Amino acid sequence: MGVVNVTPDSFSDGGSWFDPEKAIEHGLRLADDGADIIDVGGESTRPGAQRVSSAEELRRVGPVVRELARQGIAVSVDTMRAEVAAHAVDAGALLVNDVSGGLADPAMARLVAKSGVAYVLMHWRGHSHDMQNRAVYADVVTEVRDELEDRMDVMVGEGVDPGQIVLDPGLGFAKRPEQGHNWALLAHLDRFDELGRPLLIAGSRKRFLGRLLAGPDGTSREFTECDDATVALTTLAADRGAWCVRVHDVRPNADAVRVAAAWRSGGAGLRNGRADLVGRGGR
Repeated sequence: MGVVNVTPDSFSDGGSWFDPEKAIEHGLRLADDGADIIDVGGESTRPGAQRVSSAEELRRVGPVVRELARQGIAVSVDTMRAEVAAHAVDAGALLVNDVSGGLADPAMARLVAKSGVAYVLMHWRGHSHDMQNRAVYADVVTEVRDELEDRMDVMVGEGVDPGQIVLDPGLGFAKRPEQGHNWALLAHLDRFDELGRPLLIAGSRKRFLGRLLAGPDGTSREFTECDDATVALTTLAADRGAWCVRVHDVRPNADAVRVAAAWRSGGAGLRNGRADLVGRGGR
């Protein structure tokens, strides 16, 4: 999953693709580099970010989703709003990537159920401006797993088919780097297999990588200097059976996924096709 942030303030590439034409060009380039899905977002969810209006979010993502879908790209829309998701699905999006897991907008479950679109349900404890204050765990792996299961049960209870759902443990969202929350989750990805759904891992360029790679003076590595570490994370996540990884720099991560697939299978059954989507048009 290649990232296209149509925002002025995303943590690692804010402003780079804010112009719709540049965002479309970037999405096409990421697809050429090996992305199976292009994830288009119009609202930053970095720590401390403030929300934008739904009208502004729609203005940002609408033309990008529509044109990429028109050109045959499998598009995901990164949004917490059912209204934005509905417009994106009408424009051709195949997947809704909701970092709030349906908590930010009660109408999201109905939209997902009605449309039949694939849906990423992420672990979430609050909006960006205060989420890190909610990063208090006795056992981060068990609590994140249980909270994901609870949210999945709620969504299914509101009509969403379990087969539409992909789970995301929410690396960096209400997870403190200094407490090791993200690494604990990554070390125990097998615990999420118990929930019976595919897993999306989204750790690209995130703060916990920069902190791991800090220099002798303790200064964290810059976001864009964490791409090699992201590739390492991708390789390990793919080897442990993740369904998808969400990344900014696609080509080396696509290579890493292929290496992990060959390693796991001993070279058997490899293909050069696109990834299967859960939900509409998928398994």
